[in-house]
Amino acid sequence: MSSLSRQIGLGKILGLGALLSVVACLLVDIFIGPSELRSAVLGTALLVIGVGFVFVVIQKSLFTYVAKRLSESLAVILIIATITFVLLRFLPGGPFDSEKALPPEVKANIEAKYNLNDPLIVQYSNYILGLAQGNLGESYKYIGRTVADIMAAALPVSIQLGTYALFLAFLIGIPLGVFAAANHNTWKDSTMMITAMSGVALPSFLVGPILILIFSSKLDLLPPAMWEGPIYYVLPVVTLGIRPAAIIARLTRSSVLDVIHSDYIRTARAKGLNMQVVLFKHVLRNSLIPVLTVSGPLIANLLSGSFIIEMIFAVPGMGRHFIQSVTNRDYPLIMGATVVYASLLVLANLLVDILYAVVDPRIRLS
Repeated sequence: MSSLSRQIGLGKILGLGALLSVVACLLVDIFIGPSELRSAVLGTALLVIGVGFVFVVIQKSLFTYVAKRLSESLAVILIIATITFVLLRFLPGGPFDSEKALPPEVKANIEAKYNLNDPLIVQYSNYILGLAQGNLGESYKYIGRTVADIMAAALPVSIQLGTYALFLAFLIGIPLGVFAAANHNTWKDSTMMITAMSGVALPSFLVGPILILIFSSKLDLLPPAMWEGPIYYVLPVVTLGIRPAAIIARLTRSSVLDVIHSDYIRTARAKGLNMQVVLFKHVLRNSLIPVLTVSGPLIANLLSGSFIIEMIFAVPGMGRHFIQSVTNRDYPLIMGATVVYASLLVLANLLVDILYAVVDPRIRLS
């Protein structure tokens, strides 16, 4: 098997693994309900994808590149954690300030319990050492609960919401972009782009209430809030996925228009190949680089959920905890959420960079 064939086969395996993980988890939700089976299905799919990426690294000798990027990622996360730590300590107020002031003795005992009376450099050193050991600390407001416990309960919900929204965004955005490009300068193209621009321009905090008003209050078809089953997923997933779908559609259209006028595309059409085959086999594959470029931060943003969407639809994800942690000045929870989101972002960007080499064999990472 040629190198190109292996790359194409690997790309199909990665895409199929990601698709199966979403579809299988959704089917388990619908017919069985949340259970350990969903975790097993998702874990298997992630294992397939992980093996695929390891294969890419081995095949293309990317050990040095990946090691360099991982070291850079650790440095970025450390810088983000440091800046967040310093800002929290220097902003006015504290985690135990309230409208009803605590007696000085009580406040001093509480600060001693959480080592807030130590010098700033000692607090920072202790936090970084704990972070290196995977210890995110204990929440100041959720007494007796660690940040890791809170995230273990809430983060999977945010990831589930983001995964479904991401799947919806690519499922809608890429075909619409290809369709608009194939009908360039026609009313179909104009309609698709007006729709896409509207999706980008309309904010989520406006789209969400409008969908609730129409489909819950007026038509009584869908529940307006909560996260208790597949029917509850529809409105928050659609609300979260509309804007990314519009962004992907516009990028896909622009990229397809650049590729479709290439010499090899004209040659393929001159040989009599079906237009659909040319579009989806030749044009689309070579048009995915710009879409992949924006997919890194897009994936991280969606997988971490959306604070606004989770608040509007009462989704029990990380959004509520993050907003309340800022309001309560819960230092460990703020730091933990920030570090997790930063890690998701740098990891998504790394995976997207490696995907470049899968989608386009001409790209050489070094």
